[in-house]
Amino acid sequence: MKKLLLLIMCFSPFLLEAQSATEADVKNKTSNKIMNGFMDLRFGMFIHWGPVTLRGTEIGWSRGTQVPVKEYDNLYKEFDPVLFNADAWVKTAKDAGMKYLTITAKHHDGFCLWPSKYTSYNISNTPFKKDVVGALANACKKAGLKFCIYYSVLDWHQPDYPLHLSSGAELDPKADISKYIIYMKNQLKELITNYHPYMLWFDGNWEKPWTQEMAVDMYNYIKKLDPKVIINNRLGKFDHETLTAESVGDFATPEQKVGKLNMDYPWESCITICTQWAWKPNDKMKSLKECIQTLASTAGGNGNLLLNVGPMMDGRMEARQVNRLKEVGDWLKTYGEAIYGTKGGPYKPDSIFASTRKGNKIYLHIFQSNGNQFIIPAIPHLKILKALFLKGNKVTFEQDEKNITLSLPGKLPDENDAVIVLEMNANVENIPVIIRQ
Repeated sequence: MKKLLLLIMCFSPFLLEAQSATEADVKNKTSNKIMNGFMDLRFGMFIHWGPVTLRGTEIGWSRGTQVPVKEYDNLYKEFDPVLFNADAWVKTAKDAGMKYLTITAKHHDGFCLWPSKYTSYNISNTPFKKDVVGALANACKKAGLKFCIYYSVLDWHQPDYPLHLSSGAELDPKADISKYIIYMKNQLKELITNYHPYMLWFDGNWEKPWTQEMAVDMYNYIKKLDPKVIINNRLGKFDHETLTAESVGDFATPEQKVGKLNMDYPWESCITICTQWAWKPNDKMKSLKECIQTLASTAGGNGNLLLNVGPMMDGRMEARQVNRLKEVGDWLKTYGEAIYGTKGGPYKPDSIFASTRKGNKIYLHIFQSNGNQFIIPAIPHLKILKALFLKGNKVTFEQDEKNITLSLPGKLPDENDAVIVLEMNANVENIPVIIRQ
């Protein structure tokens, strides 16, 4: 015991120091109830859009690379998306089975899709002039979707942000980061007060001028404005893919890949439907199978999927992307109970299958079959009462202490994701993760 106390005394200063700018200073942490509600949604739409669509290059990152800085920064003077229709965008999201929508109100290029009082570099000074953020907030409210806002921590256009290029290494001596933080707070107050977002999705936290202490301060400031708003983990300086004591935010954000299964903290994968975040002419689009299996694998890992689309320069979403999303929505009309409101597992997802669970039901998402049998490890002390394809025929099965063997037809009823429901003799939501060998 004395040795233990000595060790604690030796290491406690380091522990306190590690906490000083993280959990210990974060106030009004978002409640588990709110976060559980967020994770029940499972599927949302990400939208990257702005004047850069006039060139078909990547938002923010093409500034100073593919598009000269002066040209990029003046694209807003030509931006007139006369076919933008917020209700149409929201309908596309709703038809896809999505439950929330996140818009890039301000990306790394600093352009604002709302009429901010704190910069002239905003939508009101374009030929279009209309408040895009406000229109989407209203459309989401009417349709029953959660409205969310993306806001970049870095801003290469704003004079007081110390870096002005994505490739920049030298800090601008004329910039004043303290003034920039005031600018951020003013804009975030505008967004929260005027549009009441369900969630704030931050990005751009990796550059040197931004510190962990700034992140904690900003989190606390936001929570004073709205204690219920959800905040992702890209305010703080640590890994996007995990959520730890050092993270400043409520959920992890793996990017362009499905996150790893865990039952310890909430997470959301952001993935593009094409290859580029912003609109690109003739960009390669994911197949229906890829979209569905990505969604099922994400839910199977106990995460959400934020699937990105990039509307065109005239304000419309590409017809082919709209059609693909509608196909996903049609699939969810049949299989949605195996996605929404579920927990991941109990089986660890792989390239062959994923699993989700709810109450006494396990949903096996079969992506491909190798033969007429599908074998998974047995669940200790639990038995299957019934097995059937969701909205379909019964599945013959055998079970012993080691394995569950399911008999599959020569052709699966859904080539994208054939869902088998296992009705068990007890609740399965708290079963530890099982790895299929």
